[in-house]
Amino acid sequence: MQPWAQAVLIACAVVLTAALTAAILTLRRMLRRADAVLAILEQELRPLIGQAHGLTDEMRDLTRETRREVARIGDVTDHVASAAAGVSRLVVGLGGLARAGQVVGLAAGLRRGVDVFVSRLRREGDHSNGK
Repeated sequence: MQPWAQAVLIACAVVLTAALTAAILTLRRMLRRADAVLAILEQELRPLIGQAHGLTDEMRDLTRETRREVARIGDVTDHVASAAAGVSRLVVGLGGLARAGQVVGLAAGLRRGVDVFVSRLRREGDHSNGK
């Protein structure tokens, strides 16, 4: 092999070694930075994960409580509906009594009118007999 070819090969090997060394050093710095970022993330995420678990537990408790309250509201609604039905029956009954009271009042009025009519008729009959 010729000396100039050997020099070119040696120069290429030196340049290639320098490039690989620079790439390896850059990769090493990048890995250190990534490690530092991951360490920071780990420190930040630990409390957040604990808080997320706490929030999840609270959400479960709130969901259970909400279900119980909805069931209670359903029970109260049923009681209100039955009370409203009872009040409705009472109102219908009172309406019937009011109609009965109107009939009784009408009968009493008719009786009074008949009594007055009979009383006047007697008075007029007494006046006409005495003349």
